[in-house]
Amino acid sequence: MKWSVSIQAEGDRILEIQEIVALADAVATMDGIASGIGTMTYGAQIVIEAESSDDAANLAVPLFIAAAADAKLPDWPVVRAEVIGFEDEFEYDE
Repeated sequence: MKWSVSIQAEGDRILEIQEIVALADAVATMDGIASGIGTMTYGAQIVIEAESSDDAANLAVPLFIAAAADAKLPDWPVVRAEVIGFEDEFEYDE
């Protein structure tokens, strides 16, 4: 099953646009998007294939940390990880 995992790290300074653009580039291969311009947090939402939501979180957090390192972002602690499951196909009642 595919999961959307939103992860956020928090630190002690305001982030610049180029830092978040670098994070967006680093998570793009995971169907990811990045956030945090002008805040004291940076985050990403990435798509993970896993058996359960716990597995998705356990896979996503290290990938997020690696992407942040690739983007040369500060090594701030992860303060939030939220997992949402989604299906490839939707069924509608008519």
